[in-house]
Amino acid sequence: MKNKKALYYAILPIAYFILSLICVSVTFAILKISLDIYYRYNSQYGGALIDAIEFFMLFRKQTGLDHNLNYVIIAVCTFIVYYLFMRKTFVGLAKILEATTQMADGDLEKTIDIDCKGDTKILGDNINIISRLLKDVTVQERKAQQTKADLITNVSHDLRTPLTSIKGYLGLINEDKYRDEVQLRYYVDIAYEKSKELEILINDLFELTKVQNRSITLDKMDINLVELLNQIIFQFGYQFQSEKIQERSFFSEDKLIISADPNKLVRAFQNLINNGIKYGTGEFLDIYAYKKKNYAVVDVISYGNPIPAVELPHIFDRFYRVEKSRNKNDGGSGLGLAITKSIVTLHNGVISAQSDGERTVFKVMLPLLNDKSNDKIEISEKVS
Repeated sequence: MKNKKALYYAILPIAYFILSLICVSVTFAILKISLDIYYRYNSQYGGALIDAIEFFMLFRKQTGLDHNLNYVIIAVCTFIVYYLFMRKTFVGLAKILEATTQMADGDLEKTIDIDCKGDTKILGDNINIISRLLKDVTVQERKAQQTKADLITNVSHDLRTPLTSIKGYLGLINEDKYRDEVQLRYYVDIAYEKSKELEILINDLFELTKVQNRSITLDKMDINLVELLNQIIFQFGYQFQSEKIQERSFFSEDKLIISADPNKLVRAFQNLINNGIKYGTGEFLDIYAYKKKNYAVVDVISYGNPIPAVELPHIFDRFYRVEKSRNKNDGGSGLGLAITKSIVTLHNGVISAQSDGERTVFKVMLPLLNDKSNDKIEISEKVS
């Protein structure tokens, strides 16, 4: 195939040149015969055309060019016709060369607009496609680099904060800068709590990395999602009581059977409930579970201050936290919702968030066991 294409491109200019020569030669012969006939029958009457023919004949004799002049005229006309045949191709190649030079200098916004057909047009279009793909890759690489830089900055900051406190209080203890046993115990308790925060952050970071890199193995089994949610809600009983929040469950089905890793799924829903307790300022936290088409749907609804619309698209990002005025506790790694989204995605599910002036809804959709299709779900679907 490549050899045929190479042969085609080698022969094509020669073929056009031969075609130009044939066209010019035939046209010149027809014109010469026509003028000879016209001169033979109209020379006695004269006229401008007869005068021009006689002048041309006299010019040929006086210059001595004779028949050579015919060849010169044919050659010049052949090159003119050949250029007209190949003009669009030549202009297209010139545009491609100019555009690729600008692209090579870094101008990826440059596009090639060629007014011709055939392989030259295809070449220009392919270069435009490559340029767009390269631009997209460049943009993605820049975003990845920025994300990496932000991740390093956030990790450094979040690790440094508890570590600074630990070093500070342990330094006071090491230098015996405490009044009595009570103050010593207070310093030790603070250092211990900060070390637990540090441990949570490191564990969350490792878990998120494993989940997002898909290096984690899911131990799936058939589970009843309704029973799983009841167990999780029971575990939060003390926390609901201490935060003076009333939990309300609304399960439209007794059984919602899914194939999932229960430990990972428990972590995901624990993160959502913790988030509702931490950020909600209302008296209630509602949990709905119901069937919708071939999916089991779980809504975790908290009440109070909404998530601002400008921040809503970023709440599943790593280390992203909504402004502190909504947060009753400044603790947390900022990785909970990112981990939750990754776990749900690993289960071929979809998670979304909506917030208005009254409530914030986290919706999780997981495929039921009797339908393992991977149909895409619109994240922007309205909460019923």
